[in-house]
Amino acid sequence: MMAKQIRLQFLTGLLVLGAVLFGLSAIAQPAPSDDRSGVILTLDGAVTPPVAQYLAREIKAASDTGKEIVILEIDTPGGLMDSMKTIIKAILASDTPVATYVSPQGARSASAGLYIMYSAHVSAMAPATNTGAATPVEVGGAPSDENPFEDATPTEEEPSEDSDQTETQESQSKAESEETDSANEPEPSAPLSTPDALRAKIINDSVAYIRALAEERGRNADWAESAVRDAVSITANEALELNVIDIVADDIDDLLAQMNGTTVKVASGEKTLSTENVKLERIEPTLAERILSFIADPNVAVILMSLATTGIIIEMWNPGSIFPGAVGITCLLLGFYAFQVLPYNGLGLALIGIGAVFMAVEAYTPTFGLIGLAGLLLFGFGLYVVFPDGFRVSTPVIGTILAAAGGFLALVLFAIVGSRSHGPMIGAEAIRRREGIVDEWDGREGWVIVEGERWRARSDKPLSPGDKVRVIEIEGLVLVVKQAKSSGFLSGLQPKEA
Repeated sequence: MMAKQIRLQFLTGLLVLGAVLFGLSAIAQPAPSDDRSGVILTLDGAVTPPVAQYLAREIKAASDTGKEIVILEIDTPGGLMDSMKTIIKAILASDTPVATYVSPQGARSASAGLYIMYSAHVSAMAPATNTGAATPVEVGGAPSDENPFEDATPTEEEPSEDSDQTETQESQSKAESEETDSANEPEPSAPLSTPDALRAKIINDSVAYIRALAEERGRNADWAESAVRDAVSITANEALELNVIDIVADDIDDLLAQMNGTTVKVASGEKTLSTENVKLERIEPTLAERILSFIADPNVAVILMSLATTGIIIEMWNPGSIFPGAVGITCLLLGFYAFQVLPYNGLGLALIGIGAVFMAVEAYTPTFGLIGLAGLLLFGFGLYVVFPDGFRVSTPVIGTILAAAGGFLALVLFAIVGSRSHGPMIGAEAIRRREGIVDEWDGREGWVIVEGERWRARSDKPLSPGDKVRVIEIEGLVLVVKQAKSSGFLSGLQPKEA
């Protein structure tokens, strides 16, 4: 009986202990808090590998820490497709909703920016912004002006004077072809040329990609296709009417208010946004990412290439100076990196190279500015066309570069003209018309000092030691001199008395 009571008390104690532990665990478990947080990221400029690394890393970090919202502010002319896809993959894999917001007013989201907007859970724009123009541009060359989707079949020639004979031959050929039509397959249309076929492949792939994003987010897929094929652009209000975006918001607070309560589909399922009173933290890229993004700016890229060209030319013109060559090589490497991550026109890059070669030729084989001027013009035109629309180098930057290069060529030209304006620099001929001072003299002959050297001389008039003379002729190793007018600059040449 006693043992039974002890077991009952023991079981009762275990139940009480379990209840206490459960209560303590419930107390220790943090209750859902209204202190929600989100992050603001920035895409300002071209979509490049450093930008993609920054955005993908921070979107993943926000998803891992359970942030309420990620707001991506966009102002971009586009960029590299691989970098764009890196950002889109991070958005699609995120458990935290990502809202893209084209801002501030006057910003744009072109090309790659449109794809990123279509992948976002919520897409918004500020008033007076625009988006579109998503036609892909191949790295290494601008797109062809020709439409790759036009019929590539050659156009028919105008009827000739022998049209009747031609029509008869065509009729006979048509009759023969109809007889064998059942046995032969239809003749395929003429294939596209290799460049056009490649471009058609790129555009069709881009269309399929953006249509897939549009279908995933329930946005206007037909307009997205026209933005890729025809490079159309629209304003914020037009985008809202066409179901390209979800919201037109004046600022971040307005965006948060309009998003509140919206249900979106994230990687883990549906989620209802609760953005009221959410605390936002702005996260900037790292220093290295900011530096690399700065280098990838088109204006900075052409400045680097110009400094590289100038430094290398100076090093070649004056070998051993070291510093200009080192600066030139460093700028050249940085410039190559910038061109690697920017869509550039091969023709523009070739014109820049030819212009630099012409300027170097002017420095070595002077043509009194003709080749240098041609090189300067080619260099400037290459700077203007090297990047496609949206990445154009600003006119003031081009003007500054050309002015600096022109000043350098002018200095070279003046130095060349100056070197040709004086006589020989060494030898006996170099001292003709130079002045000197009498060292020793006896009658009509003696010794004079000219340019620090002691020469035997003669004169038709007697001279005295210390007299200033000018060389008027050279006969072998004897100078013919005459007395010169007094000038103060030779006072230090008077020989000392023994």
